[in-house]
Amino acid sequence: MKLHTLTTIALILSCLFFSDLSAQQTLVNIYGRKMQSLNGKWDAIIDLYAQGRGNKIYLNKKPEGKTDFYEYSFENGLRLNVPSDWNSQAPELKYYEGTIWYARRFDAAKETGKRLFLYFGAVSYRCRIYLNGQEIGQHEGGFTPFQIEVTKDVKEKDNFLAVEVSNTRTTDAIPAMSFDWWNYGGITRDVLLVSTPNVFIEDYFIQLDKYKADKIDARVKLSEKTANAAVTIEIPELKIRQTLKTDQNGEVKTSFISRKLERWSPQSPKLYKVIVSGVNDKVEETIGFRNLWVKGEDIYLNDKPVFMKAISFHEEIPQRKGRAFSEADAYMLLSEAKALGCNLIRLAHYPQNEYTVRLAEKMGFLLWEEIPVWQGIDFKNEATREKAGKMAREMVIRDKNRCSLAFWGVANETQPSEARDAFLKYLIANCKSIDTTRLITAACDLVRFDRERQVFTMNDPFIKELDVVAVNKYMGWYHQWPLAPDKAKWDVARGKPLIISEFGGEALYGKTGDADVVSSWSEDYQATLYRDNLEMFKHIPNLRGTAPWILFDFRSPFRLHPTNQDGWNRKGLVSDQGQRKKAWYLMKEYYDSIK
Repeated sequence: MKLHTLTTIALILSCLFFSDLSAQQTLVNIYGRKMQSLNGKWDAIIDLYAQGRGNKIYLNKKPEGKTDFYEYSFENGLRLNVPSDWNSQAPELKYYEGTIWYARRFDAAKETGKRLFLYFGAVSYRCRIYLNGQEIGQHEGGFTPFQIEVTKDVKEKDNFLAVEVSNTRTTDAIPAMSFDWWNYGGITRDVLLVSTPNVFIEDYFIQLDKYKADKIDARVKLSEKTANAAVTIEIPELKIRQTLKTDQNGEVKTSFISRKLERWSPQSPKLYKVIVSGVNDKVEETIGFRNLWVKGEDIYLNDKPVFMKAISFHEEIPQRKGRAFSEADAYMLLSEAKALGCNLIRLAHYPQNEYTVRLAEKMGFLLWEEIPVWQGIDFKNEATREKAGKMAREMVIRDKNRCSLAFWGVANETQPSEARDAFLKYLIANCKSIDTTRLITAACDLVRFDRERQVFTMNDPFIKELDVVAVNKYMGWYHQWPLAPDKAKWDVARGKPLIISEFGGEALYGKTGDADVVSSWSEDYQATLYRDNLEMFKHIPNLRGTAPWILFDFRSPFRLHPTNQDGWNRKGLVSDQGQRKKAWYLMKEYYDSIK
């Protein structure tokens, strides 16, 4: 048999093997379940040359005879916190890209009639999961959750769990080879052992109708295709309680009318206790209800046009130089956004921790959530497209019940082509296959100045696929002014709402300099830049939101200036030490002036 034929067969078998071990759809509202935390200190091995799998170190063998020995040991070596990134936990791991093995032991309470699932909030970027010496699953994507059923694999005592993690950048990954943030690796979010009944409430979607202020739509799905099972949906404060029978697919769909409903808004982030029960399972949750749609050039929230007073931040605590992963971390980031006067957070450039999403809803923030389709994606690669679609589905499944979610973002700064358009349409279809109610957007960077017409324009036909058009434009930083800001008129995406999704420039906190010299890296020039952009915004007729880039200085190997950057992107309104720059106060004044 020819070599290329053997290779093809091997690839097919490999794909079949991997698909059998792929993670399952995650349960909705994981924190509303009965669960056991597996967070804490884990043993770890740095696998520089990726030899661990070939040496089967996931078996964790110990010498038994006098001649036995193994060239690895999880015990008495490196210990890493979970959840956390590895880069911030040891100096030698600051820039590390490669494989690290995590391991820990745990006991599990097995009960008759119960199922057990191993849940990971996120692992960056690729991982394989081994339980008691057997590979049980794998996942790709550093910012979305996954779960694996372990009911038959787990023991009551002394389970050995090993996780092979790699943050190696590749051309077919999402994001790809280069991106403007730190490539944190590790088990970066919670690890949980979740217990459910044999048949359980797997999924539900409960929300206010897109347009009607008193109509709540609900659908519930059981884990099995169990017909005629009783499922009850309750919202006690609204005196709503309805019991329905499942169809042949184990699903129920219904609607409620409530004249007393108080709608969620940034000014009044009202949440209701919701209870879904049936087949010996019960899940409780808090859900808010609001209407959101686009009409012409306006975005309507609860029947009124709303201006998006937005900000972006990375999932990073700059003072700690590490990934944000806890509710306390979320509170720090969101509190600074609240002080700025924002009503929208762009969770750039990837789905962030569920603690951040849920706390944002409680604090009254709308959210823009996106997957990391950032610049250099291989749009012609079918496997990359499938990965992106899976990430989009995982994002929407996790957060579709959060009324704060306003936008699903499908791209950031991509160049037009047939391949790109088909790729992004596929992502939109994946989002809409689960949720047709949110607004679809993408951040474009194709605005150019038409010197003949003396106006800013953009040529990207794909914007017709978007509900809201967003534009990244760094006037005064990457692009110099072709005319005075008060003369800068825009003719971009007319007929649709437009959000300036990024603008700004870098400044080192405390650095003074000429207010008109870009290379001063000074707070003075950054403030001038902000004043000029705020003046320009007055001449964008369909402007319905602004989002300066970015709330905090953040780490990035892109940034090479030895004194002013030193591995940091300094576009933050707040420094890496938490000090507010002059531009912060200008944005605060601007947002406070918009009612």
